[in-house]
Amino acid sequence: MSQHWQDLLPIDRYQVSTNGLLSEYDRKVITFLYQPLIGTSCLGLYMTLWGEVEENRLWSSDHSHHSLMNFMDCGLKEIYDARLKLEGIGLLKTYMKKEGENRSFIYELQPPLTPEQFFLDGILNVYLFRKIGKAQYNRLKKFFTEDRKPDEKDYKPITKAFQDVFMSDHSSVVRSTYEWESEALDQDAVLIGKKEQKSIKVENGSFDFDLLFAGLNESFLSKKAITNKVREAIQTLSFLYGINPIDMKNIVMSAINPNEEIDLEELRIAARDWYQFQHGGKLPLLVDRTQPAPLQTQAEPPKSKEEEFLYYLDTTSPRQFLKDIGGGAEPSKADLQIIEEVMFAQKLPPGVINVLIHYVMLKTDMKLTKGYVEKIAGQWVRKKIQTVKEAMELAKREHQQYSDWANGKNTNGNNKPARKVIRKEKIPEWFGVDKTAGMEVKVPVNENVNNDYLKELEEEIKNLRK
Repeated sequence: MSQHWQDLLPIDRYQVSTNGLLSEYDRKVITFLYQPLIGTSCLGLYMTLWGEVEENRLWSSDHSHHSLMNFMDCGLKEIYDARLKLEGIGLLKTYMKKEGENRSFIYELQPPLTPEQFFLDGILNVYLFRKIGKAQYNRLKKFFTEDRKPDEKDYKPITKAFQDVFMSDHSSVVRSTYEWESEALDQDAVLIGKKEQKSIKVENGSFDFDLLFAGLNESFLSKKAITNKVREAIQTLSFLYGINPIDMKNIVMSAINPNEEIDLEELRIAARDWYQFQHGGKLPLLVDRTQPAPLQTQAEPPKSKEEEFLYYLDTTSPRQFLKDIGGGAEPSKADLQIIEEVMFAQKLPPGVINVLIHYVMLKTDMKLTKGYVEKIAGQWVRKKIQTVKEAMELAKREHQQYSDWANGKNTNGNNKPARKVIRKEKIPEWFGVDKTAGMEVKVPVNENVNNDYLKELEEEIKNLRK
């Protein structure tokens, strides 16, 4: 798990570099095409770092993060979160050097995609369309589009070649080119130039290609048709639209051309059409993998073990949470599929999903049962649960109901009093209950917890860290 005050401190030093020269045109691309996706905080950080590099240079001088906080008039956490978003969207690369207790960073600003790359990207353009709507999307596309030039077939090329204009004077006495270049340029120096950004590459390790190939074998499609480019496109579309291998098989089959090859453009169109059919014509939104900042319970560095655990649930992705519970082992594909389907269908925030995972895991002997997870998630959606604390409080209130669901009891229309649970069962530490019995011990939320509770909670956090 990762907290910003562990990864970054105000006294840490940093330098800014640029991956090639950045131009005024890059500024327009970032402002109009990237800003709707990353927000003003990220744009402000990028522009501030860019401003520290002198014009037509590649490196800035050395500064502390405290000075950056003053420049931007914001806290370290906001800077850290903005940095992560810039890294994720491909506008920043970060390098760190540690010497004893001192850390120094290099923030290498990356040029944005060209408008042509952006609008043909297949990921960013889809998110931008969903974010700003058709009218604004078309306006931006027109803004970055130039009218077609005159038809070249009506013109005759008359451009002179190099050798037609210049000649080499062999009679001149000059030093060898190698000697001249070695003296003119230091060995560690770098020539300044313009670099082109590469498109974002999605690596979706959870996609089950074996299951996809098994389905394709039934259709007699050769594996040779799944080239590296097709494989990358399938991973990207799976991430973008949340397509499982079973549905992906039908999408792939619809994109086969007469030469028994997969047309990438047809594949993208088929995936988009599938998603829009499933979701009433809408397209997916770009969301953070962790609990959004406005919904986080713990805004400041935690001062107690309970607050530390709340912060952990807020700032950890469900996938990483499953990994931590498993002692560092990668989550099973079945567990990931259950969680991804619930997040995708129910639209619960990641922090709330973490509480759900924690509760269900301990209630069902560390197993994720799809029906049980979906039943609780459905109730939380109807209750409009959005924060970690709300999820914990509802789980406490509905504990008996969830126990009946876990035991397969139907409580609809049953007016008989619930039978007292006398068996021992595991429940989350944050529950505030006596774990050796089924009776709930009511502990006010704001009341100071006892030492035994803190010790147990601390032990649980240590286990997660392992």
